[in-house]
Amino acid sequence: MPSVVVALVLLAGLSEAAGRILPLVARRPRVSPPVVAGLLLTGTAVESAVIALWPLTAYTHAELLPHAAASGAAPGWTAGQVAPMLLGAVIAFPLLGPALHLMLLTGVGAGLAGPVAAASGVGGWSAAACVAAAGVGLAAAVEAVRRLVGRIGTTRTRRAAA
Repeated sequence: MPSVVVALVLLAGLSEAAGRILPLVARRPRVSPPVVAGLLLTGTAVESAVIALWPLTAYTHAELLPHAAASGAAPGWTAGQVAPMLLGAVIAFPLLGPALHLMLLTGVGAGLAGPVAAASGVGGWSAAACVAAAGVGLAAAVEAVRRLVGRIGTTRTRRAAA
């Protein structure tokens, strides 16, 4: 991946993490700045990894299809494809954010379907389904880990308070 794309993926991960952390900080103003910084750095690393893995996961799904004829290496991000992901922090807006975020990810996924179709040799609709399955699967995995970490954190807080 070119360094510009790596920088954009990291910034997109930061944007996603900020969109998740800002509502938490707004609800709990007593959270210390070092904790917020740690959450932001960890969230950036996780979200950046998910964004970077999305094309590879979609390509892997497409290769598993019976009519796939892989004709090249797994596609990667280009600067033009990943740049819209920088707008991921719109999820910080509680009422409007999720709909805009879903539209943004749908547009980015639609742009990713073409390279996945070309690299894997499957049709456009099959590639789009693979991109969607990869995106939903990665998002579900991250959400499960996020909830687990949240439960562990609240359990430790309750035990420390008691």
